[in-house]
Amino acid sequence: MNVAHLQFPYQIDSRGQTAVATPDDHINQLVTQVLFTNPGERVNRPDFGAGVLQLMFAPHNDEMAAAAEFLIRGALQQWLGDLIQVETVSLRGEEAQIAILIQYIRRHDGQRQLIELTP
Repeated sequence: MNVAHLQFPYQIDSRGQTAVATPDDHINQLVTQVLFTNPGERVNRPDFGAGVLQLMFAPHNDEMAAAAEFLIRGALQQWLGDLIQVETVSLRGEEAQIAILIQYIRRHDGQRQLIELTP
């Protein structure tokens, strides 16, 4: 069964119709939504999100990196655990810039994927 997923953020495509995302893009967009949504931001889901945007203002040290990795892994497991299996989470920080690297396996086909996000 081929299911179409809406593009996030919502867009209109060149045909004037609602844009759809590929399955890979859809999962990456879901990961982005989970990580960059602050808990309390969604009306009927006050516990949704990881709030990693706040990491930009945190000190860059080993303890903070370990806490952030734990937070990210937990949020992805809670909200996307039926779609992906998280293998590794790592943070790379340089001054005011942080890169989040996540390697996961898609549960529906066993494909390994790597996504890099920068707040």
